[in-house]
Amino acid sequence: MYSNTMKQTVLKVPVELLEGPHAPGAVSEQTVLAMARGALALADVDWAVATSGIAGPGGGTANKPVGLVWIGWACRHGSTATVYNFAGNRDQIRRQAVAAALDGLLQRVQSRAD
Repeated sequence: MYSNTMKQTVLKVPVELLEGPHAPGAVSEQTVLAMARGALALADVDWAVATSGIAGPGGGTANKPVGLVWIGWACRHGSTATVYNFAGNRDQIRRQAVAAALDGLLQRVQSRAD
């Protein structure tokens, strides 16, 4: 969800994570964890995955450059997030983020099954 309003209303991401001088912002560990937890609570599922990043070509900053992507995974037993720095154009960054999200989900599901 590109819209902060949608993150707040649908996934129940606290406004304090998205707005204000001390907010970590949409592209942050705290926000993807809140998004994943919100999706988990919204749907009758065992796992949820959330991504937030700067795919480009614009929008990057010194602190959050193009290619920076946070991915969060949540299940009923907890949640984790990892930051990635992908390279390439917008499409390549998005594809790498999807692959990393699915790979991370598979690893977590398999480790819970063992």
